[in-house]
Amino acid sequence: MAVTQERFNEGLTYQQYVDQMTQNKERFVENEGKVQLKPDDVAAFKNLPEKLNALVIAEDWCGDVIAGLPVLGKLANESGKLNVRVFLRDQNEDLMNQYLKEGKFKSIPVVVFFDQQMHELGHFIERPAAQTAESTAARNAFFAAHPEYNAPQNADFGDLSPEARQAWGAESTKLRAERTAAWNQLLVDELKKIAGGVTA
Repeated sequence: MAVTQERFNEGLTYQQYVDQMTQNKERFVENEGKVQLKPDDVAAFKNLPEKLNALVIAEDWCGDVIAGLPVLGKLANESGKLNVRVFLRDQNEDLMNQYLKEGKFKSIPVVVFFDQQMHELGHFIERPAAQTAESTAARNAFFAAHPEYNAPQNADFGDLSPEARQAWGAESTKLRAERTAAWNQLLVDELKKIAGGVTA
């Protein structure tokens, strides 16, 4: 089911989304303040032949949204070429079901770029694959060094014991802080690749 301009326009603007946040708002704004974009990345968006419509599916409880969406917000602000509309995942099943990860998971954030005629250029789900691989490797190394948590290799976060989840949560926060700039760049690269699909 194609997304129409009318449906797209029903979404929240980026600022409206931030204003309605009830969880993690402070962290979100702080993350946005830390985003540093390379001039050539901003230029790549500024030089697009037309403004793009960027549809986002998000929720404020999601760590990947809190980390990734500020990057898109900063890109939109600095380039002036992205018309962002944010839809809350749990209130917009029609949109979410079109962009399920692996066809089954309601992973967020979802970012979909459309041209002015609402032709889809491409979409991005959750986080860059290289970031996931790095995070998984770090988690496996952490639990290998801490056998007391009895966590299997490559276990899903939800399958870990409460103690293991808490321990990895603290470690993961440290890892994200150390790798923020690199992971933000991976996200910018992915978004740039999708946006590059628009032709004059």
